[in-house]
Amino acid sequence: MSKILYIIGLSTLMVSCAAQNTPAKSSASTAQPPKQAVTQNPNPVPAGSQQTGLVTFQGVEFYKQNIGDISKNDNTISHGSIVTASPQGFRVVKRYFPAVGQNFRQKYLILHYTALDEDRSLRVLTEQSVSAHYLVNNLGDNEIYQLVDENKRAYHAGISAWRKDINLNDTSIGIEIVNTGYVNDSIGKKVFAPFDAKQMQKVAALVKDIADRYQIPPTNILAHSDVAPTRKQDPGPLFPWKKLYDEYQIGMWYNDADKQRYLAQLNPELFMTERNSSTFIYTVQRALKEFGYDINPTGAWTKENTKVVEAFQYHFRPENYDGIIDAETWAILQALIQKYPQK
Repeated sequence: MSKILYIIGLSTLMVSCAAQNTPAKSSASTAQPPKQAVTQNPNPVPAGSQQTGLVTFQGVEFYKQNIGDISKNDNTISHGSIVTASPQGFRVVKRYFPAVGQNFRQKYLILHYTALDEDRSLRVLTEQSVSAHYLVNNLGDNEIYQLVDENKRAYHAGISAWRKDINLNDTSIGIEIVNTGYVNDSIGKKVFAPFDAKQMQKVAALVKDIADRYQIPPTNILAHSDVAPTRKQDPGPLFPWKKLYDEYQIGMWYNDADKQRYLAQLNPELFMTERNSSTFIYTVQRALKEFGYDINPTGAWTKENTKVVEAFQYHFRPENYDGIIDAETWAILQALIQKYPQK
């Protein structure tokens, strides 16, 4: 294989993903200093101080403390080496480094399946114009493949949106999972391939590590189908979102008591009568938009906005992903909006 894959352990699109062909402009060294705890500095460096807290390792500079405002997701920690200009005839100094007003580019984590086998997944993700930061194999080993520097932009999300953000390649880390995706059965229903338990342990450890380092909130750990619902199905309804939430505190999930309370408020006969009314459809579409999905509320079900409902069900109602709003889907959506309001 012509590309060299950097392999990491747990400690540290089809390949369904649409490519964006503009090269990323950012760049960073991949050298890493000895691991240090990433915590907010109890004695922040005052502005103008010459004691910058810089760490030099094998001639490369790092900054491993935070003097930013955690509550605003501001963070001055460098998880890779610091990239510095070298203007000819002049010297760049870090006498006043770092400025407080900064945060991470890495705001989202997007999860995918490759819809390909192991070998084809590797070839496509390393030799074509689609990529991801990490690829999680299904070989039963303890290896995860890194394909793109976390500081650089991988081409995995394509045209995408969530809440107030668009073009999520710019602000996300992409994780591809080797999985063959789905086939259509005799009546046209999508039948998805299951995920291996060992493979999901890798995914959980990797997501946990990245989310902790970049302080990525639960609302920003998403499926490709969440951020591109009219185009993508991955990682599909068999991806164990609830298990990751329950066992690893990863991502979003609703409180069952809230769901039951919203269900109890519904009159089943009245719901069945009114669920196809333009008023109710518009209300549901507005709620999906409020939660985060890119949908244009119209008061009518079209092929496109039905796919948004289907994507929502893949993630939060995987027992039934027919794209139809039933009472349980509606109650789950309301419970999620209550738990994870937009700020």
